[in-house]
Amino acid sequence: MANARKITTLLLKQHPHATLALNYSNALELLVAVILSAQCTDARVNEVTKTLFKKYKSAKAYATADPETFEQEIRSTGFYRNKTKMVMACCRKLLEDFGGKVPTRIEQMVTLPGVGRKTANMVLGNAFGKPGIAVDTHVLRVSNRLGLVKTGDAEEVEQALASKVPKEKWTVFSNAMILHGRQICTARKPRCGECGLYSECEWPQKTL
Repeated sequence: MANARKITTLLLKQHPHATLALNYSNALELLVAVILSAQCTDARVNEVTKTLFKKYKSAKAYATADPETFEQEIRSTGFYRNKTKMVMACCRKLLEDFGGKVPTRIEQMVTLPGVGRKTANMVLGNAFGKPGIAVDTHVLRVSNRLGLVKTGDAEEVEQALASKVPKEKWTVFSNAMILHGRQICTARKPRCGECGLYSECEWPQKTL
C-alpha cells in the first residue's frame, strides 16, 4: 500500500512552490479561466484572458456580453461556442443566486453551469484558500501510477486522496500533482529517472 504521507513529502520537495499555471487576480477570473481551459493549454488561455479580463470585470459583464463577439474573443481556446454558452450561463447563475459573487462553498459552486468538482476545488483552493483536491487527468493518472488509488473515477480519487493527504495540504498537493503530471509523470514516455517519487511508485511500467 502506497505511503501517502511520504509521497506528499517527496512531491512537495520536488515541487515546493506549486501553483496553477493559469493567470488570474480574483475568483471570477479563475472560474472563467478554468472553464476556458477545457481541451486547451493554459498558455493559450492566458493569452486570451490577457485582454478578456480587461474588458469583462464582473459576472454581469459576462452575463450580458454579446455572444457572437465573445465567441470570437475566445475562439482560439477551442469549442468556443459551447464555452461561450457555459461562461454566460454560469455568470447569469452567479447574478441570480449569489449576488454576482463566486460562492465559497463547494455545494453552491457545483450548481453553476459548467462547474464540476474539479473546477470548484481549483477555485476554492487557489482563490479562497479553502482546502480542496482538484482531480484532473494528471492527478488521476499520477495517483493511480503511484498506487494511491486504483480507480478511474475522479470523484472516487478525490475522496481517496482526501482521506490520505493532510487537509491543510490538499490544495498545494493538487497543484503539485498537476505539475508533476505535466513535467515528469507524463502520459507518454514519463521521465522516471527525474522523479523524486520513484522509490514510492508502484507503477509496473516504471523505468530508469
